Amino acid sequence: MDRHIPFEALHNFRDLGGYPAGDGHRIRPGRLFRSDSLGKLTPDTQDWTRFLSLGIRTVVDLRYPWEIETRGRIPAHPSFAYHNLSIEHRPYDQAALTPDIAPGPYLAERFMEVAEDGTKELRTALELISESAESASPLVFHCASGKDRTGQLAALTLSLLGVPDPVIIEDFSLTELATQSLLTDWKTRNNGHTPTWPGFARAPESVMRLFLASLRARYGSTEAYVTEALNLNAESLSATLRTHLLEPVPTTWPNLTYRKATPTDAPALVRLRDTAALWQLARGISQWQPGEKDETHFRTRMREGEVWLAHTGDHLSGAWELWWDDPAAWGPRPPDAGYIHRLMTTPHTAPPGTGRKMLTQAESRIAATGRPYARLDCLTSNPRLRAYYESAGYTVVGEQRAKDGGSGSPYAVTLLEKRLA
Repeated sequence: MDRHIPFEALHNFRDLGGYPAGDGHRIRPGRLFRSDSLGKLTPDTQDWTRFLSLGIRTVVDLRYPWEIETRGRIPAHPSFAYHNLSIEHRPYDQAALTPDIAPGPYLAERFMEVAEDGTKELRTALELISESAESASPLVFHCASGKDRTGQLAALTLSLLGVPDPVIIEDFSLTELATQSLLTDWKTRNNGHTPTWPGFARAPESVMRLFLASLRARYGSTEAYVTEALNLNAESLSATLRTHLLEPVPTTWPNLTYRKATPTDAPALVRLRDTAALWQLARGISQWQPGEKDETHFRTRMREGEVWLAHTGDHLSGAWELWWDDPAAWGPRPPDAGYIHRLMTTPHTAPPGTGRKMLTQAESRIAATGRPYARLDCLTSNPRLRAYYESAGYTVVGEQRAKDGGSGSPYAVTLLEKRLA
């Protein structure tokens, strides 16, 4: 599932549903949304129809009143109530910051200012989320880009729901998938100029990681902050949110279906890989970086090998590449193997075991060509991934200490092989 719900005018509208919340539960889809400015919506458009179809009953606008005056607010409609809660009290211009300012520490400090200044507004926002949860009515909160102020309220809410830190960090960093569109909008509004700050519209995982650490260093826990600074009963609030916004993780899932990718699938593959990269970075794994593989890469792999998609119903659950040779890692070899690359699943929403099932499907495809081996490689610095493949029947057969993957920076990989029946 792609968390970003597609709109023409909005670039960062997301469903928080599906995130794990401990004890075998996850957040119910379609109940809690976050977004960039809903002031970009216009009545009598497809965007407006799509928004109203979500059944949202409460809109929380976290921007300054002067931002709303300048850029507009969501059009009024009898189906929802609108609340303006400006949680930030010390304005600053991100676009005008100098390039030497590191986004992580700088924005984490601004988040702590909001945590201290915006207690009244944050308290009201959490109360509205709780009331919406109890009444089973969907709610959306937003700021300008749907990144910082929205990300901070999302972090508090997710933490109260029992969502683990790596997922909270990952949720914040998913704005990276919208950065280019947000930047294009800014340039359009500013006569084509470029922000002086390279961090503008970016959402590196370090921001949320540092903010959560700072909040807990000062208050001990998110719950203690909610109790002491916001004057809310964190235990009661958390119980209400969990009762009404969580559902058990499904025990049965539709079967996966597989098909070869076509060139029109390239954008979805780029997005899937970037999402997987952000998942890794939120957990301190720096194997993949967003933006490393573009549509041309995937179209080339389709032309020179095969790319396969796995679906659960209508939802993309994963994908992988199948190569028929791999000289960069394995050197010249006879045509006795298929080489599996970029095995990736949609975080949190793919059925359990999807990765292993896709691996088996890839092996079946290789065996059908009469090749007796399946081969793959993983970074030598990633023992967790090596263990995963070993548990699937792969054996370490060597190491390539200077693989050139086309980035210009050689790296060491462990080579693994499996004899196919």
